[in-house]
Amino acid sequence: MKATQVRPTGRERVLGDDDVIVTKTDPRGVITYANPTFLRISALDEADTVGQPHNLIRHPDMPRAIFKLLWDTLKERKEVFAYVVNLAHDGAHYWVLAHITPSFDPQGRPVGYHSFRRRADPAAVAEIRKLYAALRAEEQRHTSSPAALEASWALLQRTLAEKGRTYDEFVWDLTNRSAS
Repeated sequence: MKATQVRPTGRERVLGDDDVIVTKTDPRGVITYANPTFLRISALDEADTVGQPHNLIRHPDMPRAIFKLLWDTLKERKEVFAYVVNLAHDGAHYWVLAHITPSFDPQGRPVGYHSFRRRADPAAVAEIRKLYAALRAEEQRHTSSPAALEASWALLQRTLAEKGRTYDEFVWDLTNRSAS
């Protein structure tokens, strides 16, 4: 696949209630498997997906702090749930509730990651957008990537502390609120 810069079109693609996106990666985040739903929703084909870094679907509106949280949690050998906006190869975007787990070999060594994603409830997305917009605005106030990440991370920690919630608790509050 040619390395092209995909630009967001603002067009949203919504997963169906029965759509399940599954991908597997190696420990570096390089895709080793993508199910047909992933390929359809992301407007990619298998040949252009397998062997590519999973960030090939990273939307520019995703805050760096959330990816830090994801990778830090996975490095602790724990699963993580997160609301994520992805960028399809045709410029459309789509929101998912992602469940990412580390995969281990028989000796307990991490060999990659398994990601299972479903449609994100619109009410939860409306709430998470506010937090992510604030984090991105904080990042954009800084000229260096490390400073942007540090500032965004600090804001995320302050925001969660003010809510008296961890990120996991915040995600589940949103998920449960929209389910009721």
